[in-house]
Amino acid sequence: MSSPSPADEPLICSAKGCRAPALWALRWNNPRLHDADRRKTWLACATHRETLGDFLDARGFLRAVAPLSGSPTLEA
Repeated sequence: MSSPSPADEPLICSAKGCRAPALWALRWNNPRLHDADRRKTWLACATHRETLGDFLDARGFLRAVAPLSGSPTLEA
């Protein structure tokens, strides 16, 4: 029996304490710290997409929000 590899594990929402599967990728950067082309990614479930996005947007960090590949959001 082998243990599951990290690729086999579902992606989890980045919100503190949330263990829900991620459906969205919030791509951001802090222009004071990162090159203009660099993007960091927070993952979000349906419940936390707006709050995580609002947090980043209020600071001018949010660059894009995209559905994760294979998530049901691609159908929406």
